[in-house]
Amino acid sequence: MNVYTTDKIRNVVLLGHGSCGKTSLAEAMAYLAGCTNRMGTVADKNTISDFDKEEQKRQFSIFTSVLPIPWGEYKINILDTPGYFDFVGEVEEAVSVADAAIIVVSGKSGIETGTKKAWEICEKYKLPRMIFVTEMDIDNASYRQVVEDLQELYGKKIAPFHLPIRENQEFVGYVNVIQQKAKRWNKSGTVDKFDVPDYSMDNLKLCREALLEAVAETSEEFMDRYFNGDEFSDDEIRSALRVNVIDGSIVPVLMGSNILARGMYTLMADIVKYFPSPEKVECAGIETKTNEVFEANYDFSKPKSAYVFKTIVDPFIGKYSLIKVNSGVIKPDDVLYNYHRDTEEKIGHLYVMFGGKAEEVNELHAGDIGALQKLSKTLTTDTLSTKAHPVAYLRTNISKPYVSMRYKAVNKGDEDKISQAIQKIMMEDLTLKHENDSENGQTLLYGMGDQHLDVIKSILLDKYKVDIELKRPKVAFRETIRQKADVEYKYKKQSGGHGQYGHVKMTFEPSGNLDESYEFDQCVVGGAVPKNFFPAVEKGIAEAVKSGPLAAYPVIGVKAMLYDGSYHPVDSSEMAFKVAAKGAFKDGFMKGNPVLLEPIATLKVVVPDQYTGDIMGDLNKRRGRVMGMNPVAEGQEIVADIPYIELFGYNTQLRSMTSGSGTFSYEFSRYEQAPSEVAEKEIQERANKIVDAEE
Repeated sequence: MNVYTTDKIRNVVLLGHGSCGKTSLAEAMAYLAGCTNRMGTVADKNTISDFDKEEQKRQFSIFTSVLPIPWGEYKINILDTPGYFDFVGEVEEAVSVADAAIIVVSGKSGIETGTKKAWEICEKYKLPRMIFVTEMDIDNASYRQVVEDLQELYGKKIAPFHLPIRENQEFVGYVNVIQQKAKRWNKSGTVDKFDVPDYSMDNLKLCREALLEAVAETSEEFMDRYFNGDEFSDDEIRSALRVNVIDGSIVPVLMGSNILARGMYTLMADIVKYFPSPEKVECAGIETKTNEVFEANYDFSKPKSAYVFKTIVDPFIGKYSLIKVNSGVIKPDDVLYNYHRDTEEKIGHLYVMFGGKAEEVNELHAGDIGALQKLSKTLTTDTLSTKAHPVAYLRTNISKPYVSMRYKAVNKGDEDKISQAIQKIMMEDLTLKHENDSENGQTLLYGMGDQHLDVIKSILLDKYKVDIELKRPKVAFRETIRQKADVEYKYKKQSGGHGQYGHVKMTFEPSGNLDESYEFDQCVVGGAVPKNFFPAVEKGIAEAVKSGPLAAYPVIGVKAMLYDGSYHPVDSSEMAFKVAAKGAFKDGFMKGNPVLLEPIATLKVVVPDQYTGDIMGDLNKRRGRVMGMNPVAEGQEIVADIPYIELFGYNTQLRSMTSGSGTFSYEFSRYEQAPSEVAEKEIQERANKIVDAEE
């Protein structure tokens, strides 16, 4: 791969709904640019960007892949991202280093939830964007409908640059709105110019008028000329449009057929014409020695710095850290400093990733995307710079996972292998979280959805040769009492020689503090129980609250008071009083009107306005209590209290009800008494735990 200077680079992310044609578009672009002599397809499992076995098996993108496509004297770094919402972390990583975006829309399926989410991401990151309508070779694809729907959503900024030409139900050419010329593809792959068909003239006038209005608004001079009826030259239009596209006030709409590789030539030409090179993009970090802003701005003359936006960890090809060079020129054998880990990393060879293949390069200029191999301590979102000028860039905000499943090894003895494999996967996937819940005797995997966790299970089996079983997670109930109980418990054991004797009289009552397991106090008078046995009594209580007598769940909110008892000068011991205290606790707890408490979460659901009624109805069915609503950019944020046990499967239901547009988050709020039917079922299911504890 050649070395490209900053002004010759374009970093473009492909966004859109799942299965809208992003991967096949990237494939067609690579084929047209001569990167491959045979165009692969998702169905044939031989595309450049979907190189992972898991992607080929499922026939959709799971990981972001980079395709550096040479186009004349330029290089277009295409970042092909997954469209399914379970893999949003990959999208967030790619967008963090993109300078522009192409939102891919299926001409057959039209505007989908993923299209709107892609637009929202572009707005959030202030990315210039184009829209590319695929599948124009399909008979029922409607470019006009897509454009009208986009204009209804986003207004006048939607500007079709091309109009399709169909003859005998075939996609044969297009009208260039700027040039006002029609072009037809020929057998050699080039185009023949011809007169614009009569049936396209009305649409052409509408589209051109919208373009000219946008051009006129770029300067007062142009505005005067527009109102005076002057014509703009093609070069003037393009120059003005470049300003509009970069600032987001114009969003061009192009179209083509991925399968026929038609429309990619004009797309890549327009990427070079209208999208900014990194040198036109602002980029800043903090120089940590001085705490001052470091204006990197992809300037090759400034001290070297790079941002690690993604990590690939593969048991066969090893570890690659994907970087974007934010300043300077990085060369082999450079030594870079990782401020976050306080360590230096020797670079060794430099690479660019072309799908799953690493191609060595001599240097990477500011603004370029490349890869470093086998960095010992560097992780995703870290910054690399020189030790003389240590820099830290803002870390990418990656979505937090809220869907959990408990897992266990299918084969005994695989636990350590599974743990190590999951740690490696977590280096790649920042939306995967692992948690050891010792309290409930379970290990949990958190992901973005059921499909995400299913993919992780499959990767563990295929790549790391370990098998796990995924099950519904246990919910952490608690036990407490509602009234005061007064009990006496005597532990007496004689077996020749010294016996065991411990005798306590205690009260147990609600403490009113559900943040603590128990409170212990004593008011013994007259030495009925010697002071040196008080710690043993408390120790017995401390052990007893770990597994309550009701359903073997931890106990909270109980106050224990030792007020009397007796002892034997020879047979009494700390162990005897500890056992007596545990026995007293069990008796007192069961006499104190014991209840099961369930954890309650504060749930926040963000949905478009039209779904709020359905969401609130569903929350009521799940025993949720809506506490309020807040208007947000995406529609409404519904805040509700809901039992944890009702959150299982909520992700799937929410996506089903909102066509994938709804998102949710939650955090622990408090414990509340569980309804009798929930408590009875839980107590019955946990009966064997009580027996085990007693034995």
